[in-house]
Amino acid sequence: MKSVIVDSGSKRRELQLFLFITVVLFPLLAVAAVAAYGFLVWMWQLINGPPGL
Repeated sequence: MKSVIVDSGSKRRELQLFLFITVVLFPLLAVAAVAAYGFLVWMWQLINGPPGL
């Protein structure tokens, strides 16, 4: 079995990337997805009218 030596620089980089993804990227993607859904519903109601009519 071959052993892999990982330097502290790559561990630090991996931690920074993980924190960026969990703190910045995923929340922004979640907000963008909700905003896109809201925009889609808004456009749908502009064309077809409000629900129940």
